[in-house]
Amino acid sequence: MNTWIAFALVIGTFWFMEFMAWFSHKYVMHGLMWHVHRDHHQGSQGFFERNDLFFLIFAVPSWLFIMFGMMAGNDWRLFVGLGILLYGFAYFLVHDVIIHQRFKWFRDWDNTYVRAIRRAHKMHHKHLNKEDGESFGMLIVHKRYWDMVRKKG
Repeated sequence: MNTWIAFALVIGTFWFMEFMAWFSHKYVMHGLMWHVHRDHHQGSQGFFERNDLFFLIFAVPSWLFIMFGMMAGNDWRLFVGLGILLYGFAYFLVHDVIIHQRFKWFRDWDNTYVRAIRRAHKMHHKHLNKEDGESFGMLIVHKRYWDMVRKKG
């Protein structure tokens, strides 16, 4: 496969996953699967949450795309799977490490983007129930949160 096409598939899939994360967060996690996602909003006793099971929803398709793509001689499925994998890694870093600080790796990051994603996520978590939520995405932050953190300096 052409290198540029492979690269475009990885990058395109990565950004498509932002939409998928928003959609599944808003309509699946705050809908039919709220019983799994609830502990993420209302707290849990240990390090792991039931909400962590959603990792499998994205990890399994990524693994299957990569595996079948490699079995077929590195066809398009490999690069779609890599795009999903890269998004999953970015999601883990942003959500679990930078926002919720489940791992204490980047605690001192303080720039406008990090403040904006933290503000958007804080506004999302102010709702303890599945109704009336806001800010369901992860990497793309609405302008109002950028404005909030810029005003505070």
